[in-house]
Parts: sequence; C-alpha cells; structure tokens
Amino acid sequence: MNRLIQFIKKYKAKIIYIILEEYIGFLVRYLPGYFGMAIRFIFYKLLFQKIKSFPLIYTGTYFTHSYGIKVGDSFSINTGCVIDGRGGITIGNNVMIGPNTVIVSSFHQFEQVNKPMNSYDHIFSPVIIKDDVWIGANVFIKCGITINSHSVIAAGSVVTKDVGEYEIVGGVPAKFISKRTDK
Repeated sequence: MNRLIQFIKKYKAKIIYIILEEYIGFLVRYLPGYFGMAIRFIFYKLLFQKIKSFPLIYTGTYFTHSYGIKVGDSFSINTGCVIDGRGGITIGNNVMIGPNTVIVSSFHQFEQVNKPMNSYDHIFSPVIIKDDVWIGANVFIKCGITINSHSVIAAGSVVTKDVGEYEIVGGVPAKFISKRTDK
C-alpha cells in the first residue's frame, strides 16, 4: 500500500493520463484497420504532449506515460511497440518505427546497495528522434539517446549511444555501419 501511495504522490498531476491510457488504451489498442487508427489518433491527441497530424499507429502498440510524448508529421509505428514517455520522448517528422521496438526515457537508480533496488526511483532522461528516421523491427533504444536526422537503425539493434546524421547503425550494442550519403 505504501508503494501505491508513493506512486500517486509522484504522478499526482499526471495520474488521470495514466488511468486513461491503462483503461481506455486497453480498449483502443487492438481495434483493427483504419478505423482503429482513427480512434487511436483521437485518443492519443488528448494524451500526447503534442501530435501534429494523423499518425499510423498500428494495433498492439503500447504507450505509457504518454503525456511526455511529442510526435511530428507523417509518423508511423508498427505493431507490438512499447514506448515509455515518462522522461520525455520527442519524435520528429517522417519517422517510421518497426514492429516490437522498445523506447524508454527513464531508468532505475541502482548504485546504492543498502536497500532493495525496487525501492529506488526512476531517473528521467529524454529520447530525441529527429526527422526522417527509420527504426527497424525489434530495436531497443535506451534513455538519453539522440537519433539525428536521416538515420537508419538496423533491425534487432540495441541503441546505447547517440546516432549521427545519415548514419546507418546496427548490432548489440549498435555500432556505425556506414553513411547513407556514401551509397
């Protein structure tokens, strides 16, 4: 009960967003087709910090702490993604995110050993994804990362460092492969 009280105190200004995304999000998350996309757009237009135009949000995408998410024009996100915006996520224009991608904008404190890890709080660290970025399937992007414009993240990558403009990166952890301008 004490942990619930702590959670409510910490997120009291945002608790209505969290409740709505849990209960109504559950209902709209799996609506099929373009009708489902339209309903998700209306729903997330209310919850996201900013959403510019009609996005393609495919079924099964799970947003949590959506009040911290800003999305630009021509955004598409495929099925099965998990996006946690509690530390802030900014997504630019013309960004495509492949299926089963995970983007987090916070991490747990863990340095101290005098009490259990689950009693420590989150440290917020925003993620910035600039314009014209393609993120492949099954990618993990950790908090505090900037992915610069015109970049490609290969499928299955774990992004632990910033990605430069026009870079293609891939692997675990993601490493520079080439520049799109070199092709």
